[in-house]
Amino acid sequence: MSEFTFKEMIIQGWPVLSVLFIASILSVTVIVDRFFALRRAWLNADRFVTKVLKIIESQGVSAALAYCGQFTQPISIVVQAVLNEKGDREAKDRVAQNAMQGQILELEKWIAILGTTGSVAPFVGLLGTVSGIIRAFIDMYTHAGGGVEVVAKGIAEALITTAVGLFVAIPAVIGYNYCVNKIRRLSREIDVAVFRLIESLTAPGSQKS
Repeated sequence: MSEFTFKEMIIQGWPVLSVLFIASILSVTVIVDRFFALRRAWLNADRFVTKVLKIIESQGVSAALAYCGQFTQPISIVVQAVLNEKGDREAKDRVAQNAMQGQILELEKWIAILGTTGSVAPFVGLLGTVSGIIRAFIDMYTHAGGGVEVVAKGIAEALITTAVGLFVAIPAVIGYNYCVNKIRRLSREIDVAVFRLIESLTAPGSQKS
């Protein structure tokens, strides 16, 4: 019986493994990109709005807008939209929600790739498993009495593709859940802080130029 190496297992399952390899590269790229994007997007929303309100109180809205212009985080973009809106509370709420949605869409960019990879990779691995088992039975039929070594390659292909499929899917699912939860938390923090800002701006006698 000839020795069956790990390299030969990879060669046997290369059609499925190549798809999983590409999916792995994409998912890792998205995870790294979104991790740093979310880090850049975070800014303590409550502290930021508190600072903006103090500036409005002492120097006016124009100074507050100038302060906001120093930042690129979502909270700053949303606050600027609210401060630039001269309408009533309903109008400020509307522009705040629109600005927030735009920021969320930007943060959610490419995240669908993680969800898709996490869902599909195990099935791609399963496809390789089925293919390997079919090959094993064909080899068993065409080499009757040949022993275990006849079916070893097919079984090995089945095992390696399943393992790689799970190996690709697990980080993708973890990355997807991490990104979704971080974006949800960021959105809630901004909603609470901006609500306080709008409450203060629309209170009687609170408008400043």
